Amino acid sequence: MDDLAGFLRTRRSRVDPAAVGIPTDSRRRVEGLRREEVAHLSGVSVDYYVRLEQGRATQPSEQVLDALARVLGLDETERGHLDRLARQRRRRAKAPGGRVRPELLRVLDLVTDAPALIMDHRLDVLAGNRLAGLLYGRPMPGLNTARHIFLDEAERGLYADWDKCTLDVVGHLRLAAGKYPEDPRLASLIGELAMGSERFRRLWARADVRARTHGRKAYQHPLVGLLELHQENFALPDEPSMELLVLSATPGSPAEDGLRLLAGLGAVSGDAHPAVNTQVREYLNDAH
Repeated sequence: MDDLAGFLRTRRSRVDPAAVGIPTDSRRRVEGLRREEVAHLSGVSVDYYVRLEQGRATQPSEQVLDALARVLGLDETERGHLDRLARQRRRRAKAPGGRVRPELLRVLDLVTDAPALIMDHRLDVLAGNRLAGLLYGRPMPGLNTARHIFLDEAERGLYADWDKCTLDVVGHLRLAAGKYPEDPRLASLIGELAMGSERFRRLWARADVRARTHGRKAYQHPLVGLLELHQENFALPDEPSMELLVLSATPGSPAEDGLRLLAGLGAVSGDAHPAVNTQVREYLNDAH
């Protein structure tokens, strides 16, 4: 699914030669750095670096990886990804399971004023609370947010920052592929997305990696309008591939009012996880 050679090639192509002290002119036809330039700046032989990019070199040392990371300008997430790719031949992580402990389900139910869900490294939603079901308009177990974003065109409008969401999803899946290179379900998902989405194919070819972190998440909900929320990610003990995500609204904000309205409409409909919430729509029509 992922490899050291491809990652090195894409990172090399993005380095501005002038930024590392290499003069350029109009005759230069290489995008980014040449292989021999990376080798020279990293302090390794050209032959060894070429073998790295061809997947023929032995496992590189920490010193070599540090030097390559410095020359290629890798951030902390990319540096960790580089290390995992370099170690894949010797140590392969077993694909984790997807069972959510009952105690975690109880924690989800305790979160009543914000959408909360548990997601794995494949972006499968394993469980969600009532408000998460209302936000997405469907049952939580069985939803894969990568498919939802890339393949379900009818639901694309839910993501107010769709372009940014696609970057985050592809970057996360690239990172997951480096951590779990022998996960057949992850490989199948990536293949499905590549077959079904031209944008996914283009972004995947860039080999960018992104860690899933906290930050702004905006939804354009069909019933309550724009919801500008803050996503906080919580690592789960003994579950390295899972995270608890909570989407909270700033107190006193329109988003807080929107979540409160959404929860109330769900109570009126009597359905915490509506696939197509016609009862809520009828309620809104009657109210107006």
